[in-house]
Amino acid sequence: MDIAQLQAALATYFAPWVQALGLVVEQADDDGVQLRLPQQAQLAREGGMVCGQAMMAAADTGMVLALMQHWGTFKPCTTVQMNTSFLKPLAGQDGIVQARVIRVGKSLAFGEIDIRGANDQRSVCRASTTYALL
Repeated sequence: MDIAQLQAALATYFAPWVQALGLVVEQADDDGVQLRLPQQAQLAREGGMVCGQAMMAAADTGMVLALMQHWGTFKPCTTVQMNTSFLKPLAGQDGIVQARVIRVGKSLAFGEIDIRGANDQRSVCRASTTYALL
């Protein structure tokens, strides 16, 4: 899939509140996808830090797009498990979401996501995910 198709998928397959994150697909290749999570006041808590819920939603969304990239199309799947570690606050800059498919089997898919600051390139959030393939 190309970047335009993946960007269009955000409006087609995701809930309005996920669309409100303003995610932008920047790269897509055999290894996964890269999204930009724009800095927005509505996603921040006190001190201008992006809230963890927004980063988790961006990570989950990025992984679904990475699976679409892997398959070349949308296939129904659902998150079974997401293990997330917050390493440092994300504030004063956009987030870069790098989602990578680790393995896809017959009934489960596994992935890893790294979110880093767009300006300083420092990792702020790491997640590992498991999806049930429907």
